[in-house]
Amino acid sequence: MLEIKNLSVSMDGKQLLTDINMTVADGARHLLAGHNGSGKSTLAQTLAGNPEYTIDNGTIIFNGHDITGENTTTRALMGIFLGAQNVPEIPGLTVLSFLKHSMAAHKNFETGHDLSMGEFLENLESAREKLDIPKEWLNRSVNVGFSGGERKRIMLLRLVMTKPRLAILDEPDSGADATVQRQTADIIHEMTDTTFLFISHQKNFTDLVGPTNITTLSHGKIVIE
Repeated sequence: MLEIKNLSVSMDGKQLLTDINMTVADGARHLLAGHNGSGKSTLAQTLAGNPEYTIDNGTIIFNGHDITGENTTTRALMGIFLGAQNVPEIPGLTVLSFLKHSMAAHKNFETGHDLSMGEFLENLESAREKLDIPKEWLNRSVNVGFSGGERKRIMLLRLVMTKPRLAILDEPDSGADATVQRQTADIIHEMTDTTFLFISHQKNFTDLVGPTNITTLSHGKIVIE
């Protein structure tokens, strides 16, 4: 599903990742481990196409396609989902509108057809009930006034609705209580058509997920064990 070859990344001239080589198998629950500042979030952001990070060398192959030069939008439409650790607030854009535009873009990219309102509402209601998300959340601005755990649940709603090929989750357990952590782990296990690359420092959560593979970073390099 994902192959990273000799990847080196910098920001503002500072080297952050050096010669990263790793593969993520189709259907894996792959844990990216390491101490704070080891480069895990940098790798997650780079894979998602964050333009703040400069790829100095190397190649990223996703689902058989070289995406090294592709922008964030194209990568997302191709099926790469990022559940970031620190998410922005977007005043004036409701959760409902955000989800509708996101699903419509994916539908058009994948099929060339428009998303019908009926299809959207059916998927939304199914996902909302699955995650026990109150209806009133849908009319609130994205992430504005939501607690850490509530933001994680909105992230899960987007994940369940878009059904990505690869989901990169940067500390989905951070700021989440035990119930949300269990809910997140259950979703990861249920979404068998999605490959997961996730970052976590909490053993209780990683035990719930049961990673199939572990890659450890230290000082921007992979630790060879």
